[in-house]
Amino acid sequence: MRVRFALVLCLAGTLAAFASEKDKFKTTQRLDDAAVVFSEIMGTPDKGIPQELLEKSRCVVIVPGLKKGAFILGAKYGKGFVSCRKAGGTGWTAPATVRVEGGSIGLQIGGAETDVVMLVMNERGMQKLMSSKFTLGGEGEVAAGPVGRNASAQTDAKLQAEILSWSRSRGAFAGISLQGATLREDMEDNQELYGKAYENREILSGKVAPPPAASKLISLLDKYSPRKTG
Repeated sequence: MRVRFALVLCLAGTLAAFASEKDKFKTTQRLDDAAVVFSEIMGTPDKGIPQELLEKSRCVVIVPGLKKGAFILGAKYGKGFVSCRKAGGTGWTAPATVRVEGGSIGLQIGGAETDVVMLVMNERGMQKLMSSKFTLGGEGEVAAGPVGRNASAQTDAKLQAEILSWSRSRGAFAGISLQGATLREDMEDNQELYGKAYENREILSGKVAPPPAASKLISLLDKYSPRKTG
């Protein structure tokens, strides 16, 4: 009986360890997907995020591969990452994990899967992003971002927005309103990525070293916007 009990405990421990590694793989794979999304979008400047807005931004949120059906149902429908500029405006912090929930935005996106990118444009928006949860358009002003290299004229009406957002589906890239959607820190995924359930505020403060899996995304952020301007 004791031998059987010991075997059961051993098996349970093995399964738990396997599940943990599997979850970590999912998180790191999603991090790679986020890097690919950002690289592809910034690789087409005439149809992507205006460079001037990226250079003025405080933080970047990337949520790859959202499911359309989940938008319509209002359930948990997306996971992604956020990185903010380090103190002084040069370089980017390690990425913290986020979940995007709710919001009546299903009909605006189209397609089976959609990538979403958000730029946080000021200190106020950045502080809200560091909270455990906030609602876009409620606690944080959000607007559809302009598209293309020369989009200055389109940004005039959006200068007061704390967050600008875009979506990409089936190759089409456009600004999108995320009114009513909620951004929430995902401490379980932070645990998988860092080995400790850090709060997003701790990670985005620049005090937490980035994991090796984040090197590709941070390298791309440094490539396209090494320091804040304006």
